[in-house]
Amino acid sequence: MLVPENDLETPGGRDISSLGFDSSGILRLEWARGIVIDAPNAQLAMDRVNAMCDGRPTPLLIDMATTESVSRAARAVFAKRCDASAIALLGASAVDRVLANFFLGVNSAPVPTRFFTDRDEAVRWLMSQGHDGA
Repeated sequence: MLVPENDLETPGGRDISSLGFDSSGILRLEWARGIVIDAPNAQLAMDRVNAMCDGRPTPLLIDMATTESVSRAARAVFAKRCDASAIALLGASAVDRVLANFFLGVNSAPVPTRFFTDRDEAVRWLMSQGHDGA
């Protein structure tokens, strides 16, 4: 069940609108609309993801469809190893694709990572990465 993460608020407003496990065991993170992701909120999100995974490799779906931009320092944070076993970046536009491709091209992702515009396709890909839903 996805729940709001009120403890991830910053002075500029909510950074994450929801973070939680769905019925298939995929951890879903949805960034707040119009957010500029910087290093501190990227690290806070990664820390929360790791806390929820509790050391277990877990597929992660990141909804970045309404993200305005991702700073260079935030991209460096996202390139660090975390408890995600695979990461699907979900976007809705060509701009999202450019942001994701720039991230994927500049940084070596620590786990298999792909960009999608279709949520169902992203979930299928995550499930094909060796996750058994347990």
